[in-house]
Amino acid sequence: SLLIGFICVNTSAWTDYSAYSYFQIVTMCDLVMIFFFYIIHIFRIYRKLTCVSWPLAEFLHYLIGTFLLLIASIVAASRSYNFSGLVAGATFGFLATVLCVLSIWSTYKVSCVTQSTSKYD
Repeated sequence: SLLIGFICVNTSAWTDYSAYSYFQIVTMCDLVMIFFFYIIHIFRIYRKLTCVSWPLAEFLHYLIGTFLLLIASIVAASRSYNFSGLVAGATFGFLATVLCVLSIWSTYKVSCVTQSTSKYD
């Protein structure tokens, strides 16, 4: 949904350069970081680099990225002026925000709740 939102905003006629460039930067940075953590999990790099708390890093990434994505989506939605591509981009931005909130919740549930219950077993 981040990529679709980026494409919708990129191919539409812009009315406010700063609002949509901010939306594009936030969506691409968030997408790159999601791919980064995906690669780390796929190749199990987190087992070799134990000096980094990967669940905490992923949790903080999703927390900060979701907050910035929510702001970018609100700004994009308020500046869309009924252009269909911009409205679609803002809609996909809000959808990505909801998905990132679900990721925050699942990351917290897996890392914090699982670790706290396993200490007492």
